[in-house]
Amino acid sequence: MRSRIEDVAAAAGVSIKTVSRVLNNEPNVREETQARVRNAVARLGYKPNPSARSLAGQRSYTLALAYNNPSRNYLMEIQNGMLEACQANHYNLLLGPVGVGRHALPDLTAMFENSRPDGMVLVPPLTDDPVVRSSLEDLGVPYACIAPRDPDGCIGVRMDETTAALELMRHLLALGHRRIGHIKGPRTHGACQWRHVGYRRALREAGIAYDPTLVVSGQFSFESGVASAHRLLERADPPTAIFAANDDMAAAVYRVAGERGLRIPRDLSVCGFDDTPIASHIFPALTTVRQPTADMGQLATLQLIDRIRTPHGGRMVTVEHAVLVRESTAPPRRRKP
Repeated sequence: MRSRIEDVAAAAGVSIKTVSRVLNNEPNVREETQARVRNAVARLGYKPNPSARSLAGQRSYTLALAYNNPSRNYLMEIQNGMLEACQANHYNLLLGPVGVGRHALPDLTAMFENSRPDGMVLVPPLTDDPVVRSSLEDLGVPYACIAPRDPDGCIGVRMDETTAALELMRHLLALGHRRIGHIKGPRTHGACQWRHVGYRRALREAGIAYDPTLVVSGQFSFESGVASAHRLLERADPPTAIFAANDDMAAAVYRVAGERGLRIPRDLSVCGFDDTPIASHIFPALTTVRQPTADMGQLATLQLIDRIRTPHGGRMVTVEHAVLVRESTAPPRRRKP
């Protein structure tokens, strides 16, 4: 027979309410009591019934990940981190694509009518979408933001992406590159702005004039990276290095370089950003910035759960980055006069 919460309470010598508080990771439960409850849960093989919890607490015990982001690798990492936090706190996870601006309203309405999530995690560009955020506030739905442009007044997680891009560019400049192309992300995405600022700041530090013709706009997708790489490499005087604002677009540069008979890094150095799995799967392995994306999904979820439990719970967490130098960058090859 399936164990019940009453069985756990009896085995641990506590009340049903105390068992519920321990399972929900609520504060102010003594460590000794927590240990007794968790030991009883393990001995009895107890698994909470989500439907019963929902009816008892007027919650769905479901969180939603709302996205409008074409980078599948990035979203998968965010999702993995959220799943870890949800499972540890006995929540279900719902994924939902949401339009931007006024196009978000029918998607949000359908999501809440069908699934009633207790809260929502937003990823860029939805993180900075005023229509999405005001709609959630009107509905009284807690939300956490990943990488918001303005972290004040919201909970979630962020990283200093400008400094990360600056450090990556310093690596290319130290190798001797002076003509460095940059593939930006979409304008609505905060990362586009931050990473571009880091690109320009590094050039200024090195005394190199900013050349707008070496900067093209992508959409954080592989397909947009292909088109952008063609634009940069078909120039009469192409760049010796390309900094793509995410790993998917950097992988696209590999494809275009190969089509043109260019070898990486002998003929062209390439950098990405995020350190999604594709960065180490392609050859040569990609120099990139490690953004702890899965950790960010997990941390944002934990802040959201804190906010759901306590009206003033949750905060904005800042995570560290690292520049990972791999085999895709080398000193520029001297060209024949």
